[in-house]
Amino acid sequence: MSSISIIGSGNMAGAIGTLAIKGGNTVEVIGRDAAKSAALAKSLGGGATAGTFGAAPAGDIVILAVLFDSAVQAVHEFGDALAGKIIVDITNPFNATGTGLAVPHDTSIAQRVAEAAPTSAHVVKAFNTLFLHVLAKGDPADVFMAGDDAQAKASVSAFVESLGLRPRDTGDLSMAHWVEGAGVLTMGLARNGVGNFDFSLGINNLG
Repeated sequence: MSSISIIGSGNMAGAIGTLAIKGGNTVEVIGRDAAKSAALAKSLGGGATAGTFGAAPAGDIVILAVLFDSAVQAVHEFGDALAGKIIVDITNPFNATGTGLAVPHDTSIAQRVAEAAPTSAHVVKAFNTLFLHVLAKGDPADVFMAGDDAQAKASVSAFVESLGLRPRDTGDLSMAHWVEGAGVLTMGLARNGVGNFDFSLGINNLG
């Protein structure tokens, strides 16, 4: 199983942390509010611990579970403490109305995180197309991923599978822009064609 550190102590951190513990992974929670991080770690159980914001995360895989507009800043603050880590960016860079991306067409939040991270770190985009309550259910769902390092994606894929989910590799990190765009697509479907948030995008193999 995997060793996971989650930067953030909000709802997505709790959902991923819960599934991670259930899947037999070790979990560390790191947040700016130490008391909130400790409370989340305690609620997760399973030996989950609370780390110190800015210090070297204990996990080999670091889940960046913060708001998109603070993701790059958080990585800057950790600096070399993230050297050698696999950083999983789960953020959605939505505009104010959730109808488009708040980043230019030629980049992504994941790519900006990679630019801010130590050169020995590897960034993988994942989890952003899953609504919170759908993820929290723990039912099988597809997790679209993008990243430049094959071994990092293999490690994240193994972690995703431990959660009972299906990893779907979309290609290198330049594909993160389109994976983030798929987050916008889910919002459009939820508000229009589907009419609710109780679904996820998935692959249906017909061959």
